[in-house]
Amino acid sequence: MLLLAPSGIDPQIMNSRLKVIGQNGTQICIYNQNLKISQLGKSGRIEEAIKIFEQMTHRNTVTFNSMISAYAKNGMLKNARHTFDQMSSRNLVSWNSMISGYLHNEKADEAYQLFHEMPKRDSFSWALMITCYSRKGDFERAKKLFDMLPDKQSTVCWNALIAGYGKNGQFQHAKRLFDEMAIKDLVSWNSMLAGYTQNGKMDLALKFFEGMVERNVVSWNLMVDGYVGAVEIDSAWKFFQRIPNPNVVSWVIMLSGFARNGKLIEARELFDRMTDRNVVAWNAIIAAYVQNFQIDEAISLFIEMPKRNAVSWTTAINGYVRVGKLKKARELLNKMPYKNIGAQTAMISGYVQHRRMDKAEEIFCQIRTPDVVCWNTMIIGYNQVGEMDKALKIFQEMGQRNIVSWNSLISGFTQNGLYADALKSFLLMGQDGKKPDDSTFSCVLSACANLAALHCGNQLHDLILKSGYVNDLYVGNALITMYSKSGQVSSAESVFQNVNGFDVVSWNSLISGYALNGYGKEAVSLLRDMERKGVSPDQITFVGVLSACSHCGLIDEGLRLFKQMTENYSIEPSVEHFACIVDLLCRGGKIEEAFRIVKEMTIETNAGIWGALLNACRLHKNIEIGNCASEKLFEFEPHNASNIVLLSNMNAEAERWDEVERLRILRNEREKQPGLSWIELKNQVYAFRAEDLAQPTMADICYMLKSLALQMGNMDCFLYKEFVNS
Repeated sequence: MLLLAPSGIDPQIMNSRLKVIGQNGTQICIYNQNLKISQLGKSGRIEEAIKIFEQMTHRNTVTFNSMISAYAKNGMLKNARHTFDQMSSRNLVSWNSMISGYLHNEKADEAYQLFHEMPKRDSFSWALMITCYSRKGDFERAKKLFDMLPDKQSTVCWNALIAGYGKNGQFQHAKRLFDEMAIKDLVSWNSMLAGYTQNGKMDLALKFFEGMVERNVVSWNLMVDGYVGAVEIDSAWKFFQRIPNPNVVSWVIMLSGFARNGKLIEARELFDRMTDRNVVAWNAIIAAYVQNFQIDEAISLFIEMPKRNAVSWTTAINGYVRVGKLKKARELLNKMPYKNIGAQTAMISGYVQHRRMDKAEEIFCQIRTPDVVCWNTMIIGYNQVGEMDKALKIFQEMGQRNIVSWNSLISGFTQNGLYADALKSFLLMGQDGKKPDDSTFSCVLSACANLAALHCGNQLHDLILKSGYVNDLYVGNALITMYSKSGQVSSAESVFQNVNGFDVVSWNSLISGYALNGYGKEAVSLLRDMERKGVSPDQITFVGVLSACSHCGLIDEGLRLFKQMTENYSIEPSVEHFACIVDLLCRGGKIEEAFRIVKEMTIETNAGIWGALLNACRLHKNIEIGNCASEKLFEFEPHNASNIVLLSNMNAEAERWDEVERLRILRNEREKQPGLSWIELKNQVYAFRAEDLAQPTMADICYMLKSLALQMGNMDCFLYKEFVNS
């Protein structure tokens, strides 16, 4: 049907023009929506981006590309790949966006597979993969790809490899490649410069900067940022003042540098001098006050802001969280015009820190698509409150896991005494293709230490050597503890000697190892070495050395060190220190003196102190103090029947049968906690309890024990007839 047209115009021509106008209007609408999806994805407002995408009646290739990037930037790789697979027509940008998404989320293998499936590649495709491998330090693969380049003059690929070498401190390789470049652009120069500044090599950076044939504001910003990172704030300020035309990034780098060094006055003066304050600048000054716990000023600026984005809201919410004002933080989150995952995760983090997992769950359930950081925060929260079943459930529900996810789970198992589960998770982590880092090794070594699983610990040590973490301080300290708890003191000493830049924790680990294995004199000697080398002992140091004195009967030395701790180092004795001293005196038979110290304590006692006193009373038959100690011990451990058994034995030895009968009745009213033991066989740790009928090999174990008992009887050894006849 033809529309009516003005006089003199052919109706068919008029309809044709209107059709073109309609098509143009549709294209403009799609363009605006695509742009909005991209912006929302970058700002973390993924829910709104998804809503726009799903409501669009017309989509083009750019729409899908924008959505893939938005998903990937927010850690939603499965959604990104599903969108990619849905596309009926893909261009180079589609493939590169998906590969970039994999790389952004540390999925190098998936990226490489997709790279090989590409029907056509451009320089950016090659540069993406070279960047992926070189920044991870896998230069063998990066160089192999570089040598396969169809376009040997692709500057972007040369720059990618130079940047990778520089980031990993491979300056000679980076410089050699840079010098070989036939055509260098400004990015080439800045890539080389960034390698020096990122690694704190400011002398080399300055020399290179002064020799640059061309510079831009990025070059100047790299230098300022490098000095800030190297904590040379005065040099950074001098360099900032030399910038010919600083941009907003220049001002923000310098402002943030002042803030990180506690110079808030200078940061604020710089902000006030800015003529062009965009939302990034406002966010930077607010973050500066938050970092320095000046929340009132931060919120005042937040209110004053002419325009806010998701980062503004998240920073303000995080500010309240940092000072424990969770109610204020929640109020701000509720006022937020558009919820983003960053702000919600900040709120969850606040609840986690205060062990409010009910509130954390409430926020978490409101998030349609949590990112990996949000998932990890929930796992950490459940770890802290000991709900490992929920932590494991969350972990299993995650669509994407990173190294932090695995470390959080392993750490949770270790912290909550589920050491065998920690080791199993470590093995599963390897099957998932994740490489352990220093945190992983530290946690797993702790699990081995608590299980006394020496064989597993030795295997881990071998893996640490191959992984390049042998000189890592935290891993070294964990190795010392593992060997010490496994009785391998010489191995612990060897690790201690080879740790780079050991700290007070390293000394404490070995001192505690000596204490655990009865090397009292060695522990005291190591304390003296520690003092001679200018390392100040802390509370934990003295717990270790006092424990060593106690185990080895060094009474006078222990008392002298206890006095030295308070007088020379101004360390206030904790309940652990008093427990060591009480144990020390009790082992030496000085029960009355130990009891006097306990009564004079100005801090609250614990079960360890009264337990040591009760055990000493049994050995030395001191019924009077023993009864007093037991009464206190029952207050701390009302359900621990073992304490009643100990007191009952004391009274039996003193032939106080009425008291024995009273304690027998009391013991029957309380449940005795069965002891748990571990044994390591063929790389597997087995846990078992006394009379553990649920143990699948119990029949075989009983048969073997009876057989051994009979053999012992035939050899005139002491034989437990009750066991054989049971």
